Amino acid sequence: MFQAFLIKYGEIGIKGKNRYLFEDALVHQIKLALQPVEGNFVISTERGRVYVEAKGAFDYDDAVLALSRVFGIIAICPMWQVELTDYPHIEQAVIDYMDEVYPDKNKSFKVFTKRADKEFPMNSQEINVALGDAILDAYPEMHVDVHNPEISLNVELRTKLNIYSESIPGPGGMPVGTAGKAMLLLSGGIDSPVAGYMIAKRGVVIEAVYFHAPPYTSERAKQKVIDLAKIVARYSGPIRLHIVNFTDIQLYIYDCCPHDELTIIMRRYMMRIAEHFAKQDACLGLITGESIGQVASQTMKSLAATNEVCTMPVYRPLIAFDKNDIVSIAERIDTFETSILPYEDCCTIFVAKHPVTKPNVGAIKRSEKKLDEKIDEMVETAVSTAEILEIEADRLV
Repeated sequence: MFQAFLIKYGEIGIKGKNRYLFEDALVHQIKLALQPVEGNFVISTERGRVYVEAKGAFDYDDAVLALSRVFGIIAICPMWQVELTDYPHIEQAVIDYMDEVYPDKNKSFKVFTKRADKEFPMNSQEINVALGDAILDAYPEMHVDVHNPEISLNVELRTKLNIYSESIPGPGGMPVGTAGKAMLLLSGGIDSPVAGYMIAKRGVVIEAVYFHAPPYTSERAKQKVIDLAKIVARYSGPIRLHIVNFTDIQLYIYDCCPHDELTIIMRRYMMRIAEHFAKQDACLGLITGESIGQVASQTMKSLAATNEVCTMPVYRPLIAFDKNDIVSIAERIDTFETSILPYEDCCTIFVAKHPVTKPNVGAIKRSEKKLDEKIDEMVETAVSTAEILEIEADRLV
């Protein structure tokens, strides 16, 4: 029935002279998204429009699913695209479209015409009226409703004639690759995968680091994080995942430092290591899933103490979200069910019974002095032995 899609974008349209760079990035991401889909696709652009045309047979459902995960797209419109000649040709194409797309004719409709070709002898309103009359003549059981139509029939007169009536929501945002690269601290929880998704939605390429603590965290916990990265990769594209063995560092901190400061000090060393990989891979910042006040390590003072060790920006897209907001997004992007699998991560294993909620940075630094004998060597070992995986979305689901 459909061999083409009209792709609508949002924010890209308000860009200035460099808008073509964002359009090119969007086209590139569309091509990548459609690679696993059965079919041969040609992507083209035309004055604020992006077209995806299938050459021959293709998997319609998989194509729509793939396109619905491309950041920068606000709507996917299955359409007919035919040669534009004269009005009788337009009228016949519209009548044929209504007949094939809507077997049940007992529906209301309204015609919306956009006339990019201003030399066409009829204006948009004249075309609306004429096409409405033609549809009513061809299908008397249909009726016009200008306020709340069941069918919003869009007719665009451009280089070709575009006809569409369905608009499938896209994820919005900006195409990945238009805003640099950042390093996500990815755990097995609910928050960090959502944070990665949201930053990728702003056009940022995502890398990730996961802190593994065997034998206190199992291989299943590690696989859970890999699975979460695969789900986020459906939207962000491939993710380079750094898996750091953090056990010795955690045990050393546990042995040497006050237990109410454990979480903050461990977090500070995680940020130091994450920043090492971020600088090594030319990232422009770190990403965390922290939200103010959600746990003891996420109070304002705790976040300030964590930030104190960083020399690059730390992006926290969930900072003002409550848990219900975060869970809602996690469910929508399909990370929630994986995140709640009961495999502990290294943060939860070493949480103190009564963690400090208003840490003093000076006191934290004094506690860290107790680690001077071995900590630099341990960090160097953790960094040099990190496992690096290239994570890709495994399938269209």
